[in-house]
Amino acid sequence: MTGPAKILISACLLGHRVRYDGRASQVPEGSREIMSRWRTEGRLVVVCPEVAAGFGTPRSPAEIVGGPGRTVLAGSAAVVEAGGADVTEQFRRGAEIALRLVESQGVRVALLKEKSPSCGSGRIYDGSFGGVTLTGAGVTTALLREHGVTVFNEDQAAEADLLLRGLDPASV
Repeated sequence: MTGPAKILISACLLGHRVRYDGRASQVPEGSREIMSRWRTEGRLVVVCPEVAAGFGTPRSPAEIVGGPGRTVLAGSAAVVEAGGADVTEQFRRGAEIALRLVESQGVRVALLKEKSPSCGSGRIYDGSFGGVTLTGAGVTTALLREHGVTVFNEDQAAEADLLLRGLDPASV
């Protein structure tokens, strides 16, 4: 791989209106500055696994029922929409698309949207659609971690930046 180490980033964190509610996400000021520098440095690989899997925007909210993303990958939990429709296969497809993108770009670090059923890295909603979160990762994050990608959330841009810089042979 030539050039600076790349980082996979959730499209909503860059202002793309791809969230389930048709909006972008707000990120902390310090994270915005770092992401702007990454863009200038040519590091960003942008994805929304849900849109990549064919979901429209806006769309019905979805949550994982029965465990975190790794249990979805294992087949013992499901991703369902608020109306009850099972969208597990679409979420798996979105995770696979993100993984192919990571592999084709040599990405080893990701900054993804916390609490998302795809991208959450430490917290996800509990499947009750009541706004309650639990410890766990989304489907895409779980698959990326299985393949050696270090995943951070939008509040951890500084930590991701340190790791990225350590991956650049010219900076060591």
